[in-house]
Amino acid sequence: MRRRERALAALDPVMARLIEAAGPCQFELALERPPFETLASAIAHQQLNGVVAKRILARFTALYAPAEFPEPAAVASTADEALRGAGFSRSKIVALRDLAEKVIGGTVPTVSEMHALDDDAIVERITQVRGIGRWTVEMMLMFHLGRPDVLPVGDFGVCNGFRLAYGLKGMPRPRALAEFGARWAPHRSLAAWYLWRAVDLAREKKLPRAGRAPRVALVQARPKRHRKPRSQPRRAKPAPAKKALAKRAGAKRRRTTG
Repeated sequence: MRRRERALAALDPVMARLIEAAGPCQFELALERPPFETLASAIAHQQLNGVVAKRILARFTALYAPAEFPEPAAVASTADEALRGAGFSRSKIVALRDLAEKVIGGTVPTVSEMHALDDDAIVERITQVRGIGRWTVEMMLMFHLGRPDVLPVGDFGVCNGFRLAYGLKGMPRPRALAEFGARWAPHRSLAAWYLWRAVDLAREKKLPRAGRAPRVALVQARPKRHRKPRSQPRRAKPAPAKKALAKRAGAKRRRTTG
């Protein structure tokens, strides 16, 4: 890892300052974890607080005790009511079943099969699972397979870290970040980790000062919608003038007396 840090620092002076400020990379890997466990956990965490997701996973795995984590076939044969009782929504139950079927059917490769596939091939196969997007597979490539050259340009933390570290006035477009990040190859996973750290360093007021910002296409801010002015309330019909009222009253008296 230290050798990779030195190599990355030599490719980009801004990244070099960021590495110096953040210190050695603490990349925690969960190697050889079965894909079904990794992806089922990812489904459980979608759109949920981490604490809540862990509770759901604990109830989910308890259904299959004493196994530490269920096999795909066991999940495929579990009744919806039991999965609902663990805390999964209907959409996540559908995603879990689809994942189990695609693991059993071989669409999702095993860990040993993944070692023979490149990153794009793994992304193409696993994103066929309902509810699993590119970002989820990229996290698996980085943290469970230890792939060294993955840059998740759709990750908010990575984009925000790039904005802060390079002094941009806005968030970079994913395609523009991918093009700029090509210079970090073959260490883009390491670069992503340091961009995540850039956000922490900025919060701690320890982020190195950025130099001249690179020319990178930025996400255009949405124009503010101007509310239409409220229509003016209708004015009350002005009361008749006193002279007109007196004239009407006189005419009325003449009619009654005549």
